Amino acid sequence: MDFSDVIATRRAVNHFDSKQDVPDALLREVVEMAATTPSSFNLQPWSLMVLRDEEEKMRLRKQAMGQAKVSEAPVTLIVLADRRGWAPGTPFAEKNFQEMIKAGTMTEDRRDWFANACTNLYGTSEESQVAFATKNTGFFAMALMLAARSKGLHTHPMDGFSREGVMKEFNIPDHYWIPLLMAVGYFNDGKELAPPKWRKTYDEIVVKF
Repeated sequence: MDFSDVIATRRAVNHFDSKQDVPDALLREVVEMAATTPSSFNLQPWSLMVLRDEEEKMRLRKQAMGQAKVSEAPVTLIVLADRRGWAPGTPFAEKNFQEMIKAGTMTEDRRDWFANACTNLYGTSEESQVAFATKNTGFFAMALMLAARSKGLHTHPMDGFSREGVMKEFNIPDHYWIPLLMAVGYFNDGKELAPPKWRKTYDEIVVKF
């Protein structure tokens, strides 16, 4: 699909065909496409919980204002943003440092410099940690929606849910923030697709102070 078509036809659809599955291989392809998203220092502080089981999706639906699409979509994702994803010594922060050494962009003697830079940029307050995690995971989530559309899928990002309830229901460690849930699947052709919503124009977006 041409990228302009991906952009034009990406929609937050409300009705999914519950009988048309999303194969594991297709979901893996979409996620790995989205994984090329840029992130701060390439720290990639995002993770996904993939729900396919009907019982699990119904448990999530109870925490998501009863939204039918949570259980109707063949796949529903809990998108996680790791507030500690910047922290020196954590598994992916360490892997990232080692990968930079392999790539020749970092050396072991700069470990303290890199740790201090990450701490000063992302770890000085709860606000900075949440900003780091949600900003980068937002990049990933948008890429995920576009990748899904390029493969013929539709998505719906949702923020109408109880974060505390979802955290508790699915035993999610408290260093994660949940910026959104995402339904993934094929549109139910028996339903009417709502027309596109209005969008700001260029002149409305660009500001000067």
